[in-house]
Amino acid sequence: MSGTRVEALGIVGFGGYVPRLRMSRRAVVEANAWYAPGLAGKGKGTRSLANWDEDSITMAVAAARDCLGASEDRAHVGGLLLASSTLPFAERLNAGIVCEALTLDESVQAADMGGSQRAGLVALGQALATARSGGGDVLVVASDCRKAAPASTQELDYGDGAAALLIGTRNVLADYLGGHALSVDFVDHFRAAGEDIDYHWEERWVRDEGIAKLVPRAIAAALADAGLDAAQVDHFIFPSVFRKIDAQVAKRCGIRPEAVVDALAAEVGDTGIAHAMLLLAQVLERARPGEVILVAQFGSGAQALAFRVTQAIDSFKPARGVSGWIARGLEEHNYTRFLSFKDQLQLERGMRGEQDRKTALSTAYRHRTALLGLVAGRCEVTGSVHFPPSRLSYDQGRPLQDTQKPYKLAERKGAVLSWSAETLSFHRSPPHTYGQVDFEGGGRILMEFTDVDPGDIAAGTKLEFVFRIKDIDDRRGYTRYFWKGTPTRAAAQRKE
Repeated sequence: MSGTRVEALGIVGFGGYVPRLRMSRRAVVEANAWYAPGLAGKGKGTRSLANWDEDSITMAVAAARDCLGASEDRAHVGGLLLASSTLPFAERLNAGIVCEALTLDESVQAADMGGSQRAGLVALGQALATARSGGGDVLVVASDCRKAAPASTQELDYGDGAAALLIGTRNVLADYLGGHALSVDFVDHFRAAGEDIDYHWEERWVRDEGIAKLVPRAIAAALADAGLDAAQVDHFIFPSVFRKIDAQVAKRCGIRPEAVVDALAAEVGDTGIAHAMLLLAQVLERARPGEVILVAQFGSGAQALAFRVTQAIDSFKPARGVSGWIARGLEEHNYTRFLSFKDQLQLERGMRGEQDRKTALSTAYRHRTALLGLVAGRCEVTGSVHFPPSRLSYDQGRPLQDTQKPYKLAERKGAVLSWSAETLSFHRSPPHTYGQVDFEGGGRILMEFTDVDPGDIAAGTKLEFVFRIKDIDDRRGYTRYFWKGTPTRAAAQRKE
């Protein structure tokens, strides 16, 4: 990619997302010790685990919201690229669902991207080219929620997560300096269409013939394109599940050892396509003006991009930030829950779990703004907020027609009015917890609660709202999404 410069071009916003649950690696190792005792050496720390109602789309929405903040005005976003190797739909625009959840304008150019572990950086390169040509701000989101064979090293190495970068030419936080990509059909692992789990090749071959030979070439070319010397790099990002390979690559390229960025292996794990961007978003939280960041990733070749932090970095803060998401982690020790959430353990559902969950696609389309964007209607005469919105405002004694205007609820706070937690109906993570929610500024919805433990929900509990899986039609392979309430919390206590 050419480093030809415009007056300003680079990162104008950043954010990330790490699920609340962190699976104890020790618990995984102990559960599989009878079968795979050789895993004992990998039993330290945790890996992030998506809840049953999270996938690559919901995590992408969470990361994008972290990047964009609570502002209702998102007209500056002209494009959205969603990179993932685990998109739930093969024939449906997954990025389009993200656009609807973010209430972006219908004119936004959206696309799905995948095919290699560096798809996030490929999308980032395309976003830079689009912004340079005057295509407006482009939101790049990378998200992965991978499965691995039980009792495999990948089960312990992987993690779930997402990251988002907004690329533009105004109020640039990190100037793009240059980059380079190598597209080489070096197969370190692969997954055939229709399969859930990757097939991996021998580690030494990947290290010696793949990473050691391709990544330094991409880095050297990127530094040359940026007009930089390797010693000028202040933060070097190279995610890999191979221990210390980032330091080895840095040494081979002449990058100072202290510049190597911790890959979050001890508590998050490797989040696949999202990981390079996730680490970049975390580095930007603490980076200082003038510092040089070099981010590289391996996969069907290699790619590297260089940025220099600007004085504007102190003017931007993500809604929570990668560090904030990490701080709220809750350790999980139940291995069967882990397998169930990954849809790798079929638990008995009982007769109440047998109902047909078919989605009426025509109804879903007509109400997509309300369902996917959580947009209510606010009466311009009475000020009352109605969900779902309708042509009629049904205030007692004051029926009015066509007085409602769109009123976004997702970024507002709320509180529990009444609630229930029951185990009679089928739920993928019992008890099924739901209730009436009142929104600040008006509006009331009956909705589910998520990321809750016993005692978390009570009348008056303060809530924020997250985009999640509402239901899964296993018969047809269709996932339905809606919004849920979750307790407002800064950090969580760890389970015993």
